[in-house]
Order: sequence, then C-alpha cells, then structure tokens
Amino acid sequence: MISYEPFYKTIKEKGISTYKLINEFGVSRSLLDRLKHNKPISTVTLNDLCTFLRCRVEDILIYTEDETPSN
Repeated sequence: MISYEPFYKTIKEKGISTYKLINEFGVSRSLLDRLKHNKPISTVTLNDLCTFLRCRVEDILIYTEDETPSN
C-alpha cells in the first residue's frame, strides 16, 4: 500500500501550506484530496511535487506491504 503521509510531514517542515500549494504552485484541490485519501497519482504528478518541494520521492510517499489475512 502506498501512503502519502510523508508528503504532509515534508510540507510542514518546509513551511508550505496547502493554500500556497494551490495558489503559488498550481496544485489542484482534487490532487490534495487524492493524497489525503491515499489514492493513486501519476509519476508526472509525483515528479511535479518533488520539483515544487525540492525533495525526493521518499519525502512524498512510503510503500508498505498490504497485510494478507492468514487462512
């Protein structure tokens, strides 16, 4: 499962609000909603976020294995 939890930590550390992302960097509200709900985003979008925030992919998302129920 991919989680965008690091994204929120990164913008907080850099002092960037969601307002600034929307109004200065042109990030859409729908993208922020996708991130909030851990929905898929494109690699182009991921690249754009890394460029805006001057960070690495690891600063935007984290992958954890899905837990599979044991039978």
